[in-house]
Formats: sequence, structure tokens, C-alpha cells
Amino acid sequence: MSAPTEQWLDYARTDLKSAEILLREEIYTHVCFHCQQCVEKAFKAVLVAQGRDVPRIHAIVTLLQLMPSALMTSIEGDVSIFDDYYIPIRYPDTLPGGLPDGPPGKQDATEALALAGHVMYLKQ
Repeated sequence: MSAPTEQWLDYARTDLKSAEILLREEIYTHVCFHCQQCVEKAFKAVLVAQGRDVPRIHAIVTLLQLMPSALMTSIEGDVSIFDDYYIPIRYPDTLPGGLPDGPPGKQDATEALALAGHVMYLKQ
């Protein structure tokens, strides 16, 4: 594995670990944010490993479309939820109304963490 790929994965692992700690501390909005960051960086690691340019975007759905088809089909779960967790949960006044159901709760955070872990440890 190349050094740049490993760097992206190290950052993704750090975000995943941060999310785990935040879940124990019941800081659910930040769990979801760090899960989004983990998935974003894991996807970008795949692009780097393929020798492709890393787009300076944060949209998980867009990044997913750039993934190899085998990786796309092995993801179990709807990663599009992470796009909702990038900006609206970080600032209370970002979008009118924020998320439709309000800030993420324990179940949202637990599900986000499970999905991010699944994405992080897929065979790439």
C-alpha cells in the first residue's frame, strides 16, 4: 500500500475511533459527523490507491459513484445519510430546520458508526 493511501486510511481510522469515543460520551451529533469523515476519507483512500485524483468534495454519494463497482455493491446500507451529517449537524443555524427529524440521537449515531465501520474495513 502506498504511503499516501495509508495516510488517508490513518485519518479515516482516527475519525472512526473518535466516533466510538464520542458515542460512549453520548455526543451523538459529532459521532455522525466523524462517521461521515471516516467514510469520506476511506473512499478517497481507494481513489489514491487507484492512482486517481482526489476530488475536493465532501459528498459521499458523489464519491460513491467514483468507487469500483465491486466495492459499491459490497456496501450494505445507505451511505447517502452521511451527506446529511456533514454540515447540518455541525452548526445550529446552517440550514432552516436542520435535519427533518432534529439532531441525531443514540440510534442514529449507533447506526452511523456501524455503517462507517463496515465501509472502513471492506476489502479495497
